[in-house]
Amino acid sequence: MSAGAKVALVTGASRGVGAATAVALAAQGYAVACAARSTRDQPRRTPGTLDDVVERIRAAGGTAVAIPVDLSSREQVGAMVENTVAALGRLDVLVNNAAVTFVGDLDISQQRHDLVFAIDLDAPMTAARHAVPHLRAAGEGRILNVSSLAALKPVPGLMSYGMAKVALERMTVDLARQLAGDRIAINCFRIDAPVASEGTLANMPTVDHTGWEPSACAAEGIAWMLARPVDYSGQLESMVHLAHREGIMTTVADRPLTPTAMFTGVFDDYTSVFVDG
Repeated sequence: MSAGAKVALVTGASRGVGAATAVALAAQGYAVACAARSTRDQPRRTPGTLDDVVERIRAAGGTAVAIPVDLSSREQVGAMVENTVAALGRLDVLVNNAAVTFVGDLDISQQRHDLVFAIDLDAPMTAARHAVPHLRAAGEGRILNVSSLAALKPVPGLMSYGMAKVALERMTVDLARQLAGDRIAINCFRIDAPVASEGTLANMPTVDHTGWEPSACAAEGIAWMLARPVDYSGQLESMVHLAHREGIMTTVADRPLTPTAMFTGVFDDYTSVFVDG
């Protein structure tokens, strides 16, 4: 780790958009703490582990550490932040990317609903609580929350997930207001183009993924947002609109624009294509 290198903590970094974001930030010179549950010693059903990502970053000449964590535990979320600072010396960026979902709407079990909210909403807020003192100590900092089109558009079978994501977007704007005076920028990157992450492929096995974007494409947009000045804050950026406006993520810029306002009215129902991974 080079002297004075900034440090980024990325959740859900064992695969998909989180792993791609960790690799992209390492390529920009960040020392990266990769946080997730999946390790070689304790793998999950979906492919990808923290060890794989850390090795990939180190092989390219970067600095990375693995931070195993169960994001459904507030105690472990707090420890995740403190362990990052203990291992890498500081914290400059927090990327709240990790999320889970289970199939179900009003009929979803309470246990599964609670778990979605614990990981997709409570963990980002808990991580922010612990990160803010370290971001202040660094002189400025950035928190980037990753959302989904499901925050705005009802998706059959994903009600709890969509509810958590729209709350995450509201939290983004509230925290941006509260922390502007501390030179801490809080923004949200809403994935509204189809991204072929390992988790999505596992949850939608019957869907044709031809033409979907790679995880590295979303990571490009996230890295772009994190490179903005700290007065760029409180922004709820759509992946597709950002690509059109800024000329980044060029394959996404070829896609039609998506809605950026919450859907209202009665949504035409259709059969869910999601399965429990």
